[in-house]
Amino acid sequence: MSDQRFIIEMGMGNSQYGQDYTKACARAIEDAIRHSSIPMFAALGKDPKEMRVQVTVGVQDPDKVDCAALVAHLPRGKASVKAVFGGMNVTNPDDSNVLVIASAAVEAFLPKQV
Repeated sequence: MSDQRFIIEMGMGNSQYGQDYTKACARAIEDAIRHSSIPMFAALGKDPKEMRVQVTVGVQDPDKVDCAALVAHLPRGKASVKAVFGGMNVTNPDDSNVLVIASAAVEAFLPKQV
């Protein structure tokens, strides 16, 4: 049986000091989740554990993202996180500090209903 996507939320996060790519991604994921309220589980008698959560985060250096740490903080469902090239790094010309800006897409799937 295939899955059917029923929600997609987008978010943005940053790390202003320390160039912490994982922190920027965590904030982007939190931003996306904060925009969601999914009353359908109670309405349909579904268990949130049935949900598959697929997260894609975009940053300039995807290899610096600890995807396992991000999965550990997702509140529901069977989660996976993938880091890809995206987001943005911005350098402050006054002190050369690099701000890391991450984007996130959080998608949720349930088994397709027939």
